[in-house]
Amino acid sequence: MTDTPKTVMTIGGSDSGAGAGIQADLKTLSAHRVFATTVITTVTAQNTRGVTRAEQVPVKMISSQLEAVASDLPPDATKTGLLGRAEVVRLVAEQAARLPNLVIDPVLVDRDGRSLADRSTVAAYREALIPAARLATPNHREAALLASRPVENERDQRAAAEYLARTTRTPFLVTGGRMADDKPLLDVFSDGIRTHALPGRRVRSRNVHGTGDALSASIAARLATGADLIVAIADARAWVSRAITGAAGWDLGRGEGPIDHFGWT
Repeated sequence: MTDTPKTVMTIGGSDSGAGAGIQADLKTLSAHRVFATTVITTVTAQNTRGVTRAEQVPVKMISSQLEAVASDLPPDATKTGLLGRAEVVRLVAEQAARLPNLVIDPVLVDRDGRSLADRSTVAAYREALIPAARLATPNHREAALLASRPVENERDQRAAAEYLARTTRTPFLVTGGRMADDKPLLDVFSDGIRTHALPGRRVRSRNVHGTGDALSASIAARLATGADLIVAIADARAWVSRAITGAAGWDLGRGEGPIDHFGWT
């Protein structure tokens, strides 16, 4: 006999190249020995070089997926990825009471820094969804959109994290992995009262596709099993670093390749 695993729901877009999105979340959550359920918001034709096509799932179908899963396999934690539209963001916010340990990875820009969200979507995140969450994990570009201010260095990260945590009353982890390679790797955590700079080791690798998805999914998996928030963040950051290191020598695709979710290397 074995214990029944905890369940984590992931709500986001698919990635046919399987380096990010729902497919990467399934790998991350499985690596953490939790049972993953999914709600798909967008289907993409995607590989290591980028997205060639995307089609949005109708909102009614997204709602039906969420209801089907939550009513029968209630999650111990939930994470979001690409929601894409303000109406989808608000739909998830309306369901937040049945989505414990909600971790928001606000996918507002693509890997090249191009915006994926209009003003109404950014506002829906800031006003409706993030205030209902346990944690938000934007990268520095997404934090800049949410805070309506530039985020280019540690001082900016601190200011954005503190401002967003105070105004939404939700802790923020503003990640710096997508900043210029010549800058030290630094994430900043703030709960509106305490702010901590979290340094890390920058791994030289082109294979970093889906690291934001992996970080938020790893945190959600740890929260599902009862970890303290700060401990969950620290352990998830270390896990992602190992996954990047493990895939540094891989030659999958001609663009930004995936990380080593299962510790194969």
